[in-house]
Amino acid sequence: MRYIDTHTHLDFPDFDADRNRVLAGSRALGVERQVLIGVTEDHWERLWSLACAEEGMHAAFGLHPCFLDRHRPEHLQALRERLTRHAGDGTLCAVGEIGLDYYIEQPDRQAQQALFEAQLELAREFALPALLHVRRAHAEVIATLKRVRLPRGGIVHAFSGSWEEAREYCKLGFYLGLGGAGTWPQAKRMHRMLARLSPQDVVLETDAPDMAPASHPGQRNSPEHLPAICAALASRMGVEPEVLAEVAYRNSSTLFGWRTQAG
Repeated sequence: MRYIDTHTHLDFPDFDADRNRVLAGSRALGVERQVLIGVTEDHWERLWSLACAEEGMHAAFGLHPCFLDRHRPEHLQALRERLTRHAGDGTLCAVGEIGLDYYIEQPDRQAQQALFEAQLELAREFALPALLHVRRAHAEVIATLKRVRLPRGGIVHAFSGSWEEAREYCKLGFYLGLGGAGTWPQAKRMHRMLARLSPQDVVLETDAPDMAPASHPGQRNSPEHLPAICAALASRMGVEPEVLAEVAYRNSSTLFGWRTQAG
């Protein structure tokens, strides 16, 4: 089977000691591509260097809503300049991780919304998919996406919303990013939603080093865990792992504009 990890932070210091081993292990398990996700301006260059140095690695740049205190107005201009600089380079694949997070304590909703919309406009301007972070803000994000329409859609990372919210995102051209959260036995609400989803609507992710699956409790998450995540999610969705892996692979390739060969 072949896989694409659509959301990983392999550039984080958590992997400094064994990054090459993780990359080799992931490839040996069929993880052909990985998308490195940008969250703050000060780590974009590290992310880009890693993506350019390794085959099958791609980069997304964004300003994450949970790091609002670290973002500066000039970082939006820096994001525009970076997207301009790398336009047409196949290593660049998206704008993200961007969105709204109302789970954090005392969120500045107005500032988050302004930052979110500004980055959506950049995704639209540069004709790139958007990789979304959404916690306790699905209604607000969906309403925003209906106003700021993106021609290439994107991914709702770590989706754990309702079936109705899932349908709204799919209508707007977004895939649902599924990872470790849905593998845990206590995630009953998510299991009910997964049972209604079609593989045509989803892509696979790890969010490594975070959100480890039930098969690796208490451990650092890794792209090496993607096959186990796929198998557990497939069981919840009522399909064979081979089917979910291949359809998710093709969904990811379609979204990012990557050519595929028959698997």
